[in-house]
Amino acid sequence: MSSPPHETAHDDPIGWFDRLYRDAARDTSRIPWADRRPNKHLCSYLDRDGPPRVRSRTCVVGCGLGDDAELLARHGLSVTAFDVSKHAIDWARERFAGSRVTYHVADLFALPSDWMRAFDFVFESYTIQALPHALRDGAISSVAQLVAPGGRLLVIARGREADEYHEGPPWPLSLQEIRQFESHNFRCVSFEDFFDDEHPPVRRFRAVFHHTSDASS
Repeated sequence: MSSPPHETAHDDPIGWFDRLYRDAARDTSRIPWADRRPNKHLCSYLDRDGPPRVRSRTCVVGCGLGDDAELLARHGLSVTAFDVSKHAIDWARERFAGSRVTYHVADLFALPSDWMRAFDFVFESYTIQALPHALRDGAISSVAQLVAPGGRLLVIARGREADEYHEGPPWPLSLQEIRQFESHNFRCVSFEDFFDDEHPPVRRFRAVFHHTSDASS
């Protein structure tokens, strides 16, 4: 499967997503991360730990074509899913006509005020890693602000050593970057560092955080 355009991702790190979905013309093979099925590491997490309680207000960050959001909705959660790409959201709504998921076009760096600390469960997978390092701190902060006091955050990303260099996108996260969530009133309750079954295998991090305070993050 092809990689995202390197120069475009550097030069226009937000706008290139919408152009990629537009130019794909409903051909998922032209979207590098579109598998037309839920993230298998989300599936195994739900199988192991179980979903949040039924009707928990849930947010899917950078939802793309909606497969993860739909899986969570099938578990009985009240799901809001957003992506910066209007073409992705239009495509997701077409794929899942009549869905219970509420799909929105939204920029991670300019989220609606009523979403702040509003969700019991937030799922972020592969969005932060698709952004250049200069935007990483802001992206982590924005994701953190979505989680309600006492809520849960699940993050799945490619992983790397702190001194490793990758010619992205994607740009894998280091353990130190994952742990930045702890500076936003989160406690890490589960962390896994593993290689998946892709060919060649890809190093992944899967981390679960609990929001520990109602103080501003």
